[in-house]
Amino acid sequence: MQPYATLNTGQRMPLFGLGVYDMHGEPAVNAIRYALDIGYRLIDTAQAYENEEEVGQALGQSGIPREEVFVTTKIANTVQGREGVLASFEESLRKLDTEYVDMLLIHWPVKDWRRENWKAIEEIGRSGRARGIGVGNYLLPFLHEMPDYATVTPALDQIEFSPYLVMHKEWEHCRNHGILLQAYTPLIRGQRFGDPKLVALAEKYGKTPAQIMLRWCIQQGISTIPKSVEPSRIRENFDIFDFSISEEDIRTLTGFDEGLRIIEDPMDMW
Repeated sequence: MQPYATLNTGQRMPLFGLGVYDMHGEPAVNAIRYALDIGYRLIDTAQAYENEEEVGQALGQSGIPREEVFVTTKIANTVQGREGVLASFEESLRKLDTEYVDMLLIHWPVKDWRRENWKAIEEIGRSGRARGIGVGNYLLPFLHEMPDYATVTPALDQIEFSPYLVMHKEWEHCRNHGILLQAYTPLIRGQRFGDPKLVALAEKYGKTPAQIMLRWCIQQGISTIPKSVEPSRIRENFDIFDFSISEEDIRTLTGFDEGLRIIEDPMDMW
């Protein structure tokens, strides 16, 4: 039931996955294992989350062949320059207990280091230890400058995105350049679950507000990685493949856009 996208690398990536921000220890391992048990095949972590070891433990305990799980990690903001990026990536592989990652991202567009950091992950990509490389929090100005130094087009751009924060220009750029858009905080931490407009749509389809918001992403070919440690929420979030939202209602949801950002604005790094 899980839809896949074909990246510009030729990789097949699940559109839907589990984000593991702010998950640690046994609760994190249990949450990831439960997600894998019910069908999740994309796990999104980062050096900055300090839980790559938990992801590695869950993958090892799951019994699922490594090649069936798409694993993403990200280079931390505190790691800059070629030597720092290469060394930190080796540490990530050790913690994840894997010989490769499926996707390696620059986590944030840190000023003065974007060129050198990207060159470093291009090198990692050429080695095969990152099957795909991409960027995180790259808004349009950052994407526009990449051709000045990049020899590889990012496979993925992971940005804050939801019906209440529709980044139209970034979305269009990604479509036009073969970059998959991936939405983080797609549920805006529940801040609009009580919105009467959203509640009405949820009632119409017999789904929850969260499921409507996630389906809005997936149905438009946008990858999304909601985070939860609660089994009931993990299952609820995954239960979005048995219905479709009408094109009219997709447009209605897109019209909810109010520029609601709950994470730092990447343009502050410009």
